[in-house]
Amino acid sequence: MQVMTLNTAFNEPAGQPPLAGDAGVLSELSEDGLLGRIGPLEVRLARDPAEIAAAQTIRFRVFFDEMGARPSAAVASQNRDTDGFDAVCDHLLVVDTSLEGDDVDRIVGTYRLLPPEGARKAGRFYSQDEFAIETLMARHTGRRFLELGRSCVLPAYRTKRTIELLWQGIWAYCRRLRIDVMMGCASFPGVVPAAHAEALSFLGHFCQAEADWHVRALDARFAPMDLMPKEAIQARSALAAMPPLVKGYLRLGARFGEGCVVDHDFATTDVFVVLPVEAISDRYINYYGADAQRFAA
Repeated sequence: MQVMTLNTAFNEPAGQPPLAGDAGVLSELSEDGLLGRIGPLEVRLARDPAEIAAAQTIRFRVFFDEMGARPSAAVASQNRDTDGFDAVCDHLLVVDTSLEGDDVDRIVGTYRLLPPEGARKAGRFYSQDEFAIETLMARHTGRRFLELGRSCVLPAYRTKRTIELLWQGIWAYCRRLRIDVMMGCASFPGVVPAAHAEALSFLGHFCQAEADWHVRALDARFAPMDLMPKEAIQARSALAAMPPLVKGYLRLGARFGEGCVVDHDFATTDVFVVLPVEAISDRYINYYGADAQRFAA
């Protein structure tokens, strides 16, 4: 998924129906859930099931209508991208306050956040169907992991400002929940990794997580990323070919797992991102944190 997406296929956790769910695990900490603001755009948490349903509708429009993912019969019947994790996640929303209408009509983007408390309720993290993250977390007991996913923005709002606002909100959220590590799957469009040979090879050769942070795709789903020899890669063209979200992670200091995974349901090629908070460049902490700090208390 080319435009600001993090998504994978999964089996729904037992006992979790594909409904809109509650207002989120953090909703009680702030009356309005506000986590950031740039001009007329605000980033905040969904406050009720209606706002979560609106986020799911945007996800459907982007993932299925626009990008060609294959919905299940249940998802297609309601025109909302829903799954069992929605009820245990917080839903970050981008809201254009200059638009007319109700609050749900002003939602123009969303990002799904699965904190440790939600993962415990679900029994697992979402990306465990593609990558061996259990071994990663076992090496870092005591650290709090946040999984990022289902990121999408309506076409008119796919700008640098919107990306900056999302990161401002995520940073404030991480401060509130004392998150130590961010992780998740980032997606390249299409199911042919070779179509992204230079970009994937750049990540595999130069940006792979090492030592205690190493993560590998599950053997049954592993596809190689080193599709070109190291010496043949041109950094400029490799970076230019990457989805904006992947480049954003790189700028923050993220590293990537070994191997990618083809997700036929969402028509994407997924890579795993791991970003310890202490690895984020001071430059970006100062950039995003200066404004986000007001919303982090």
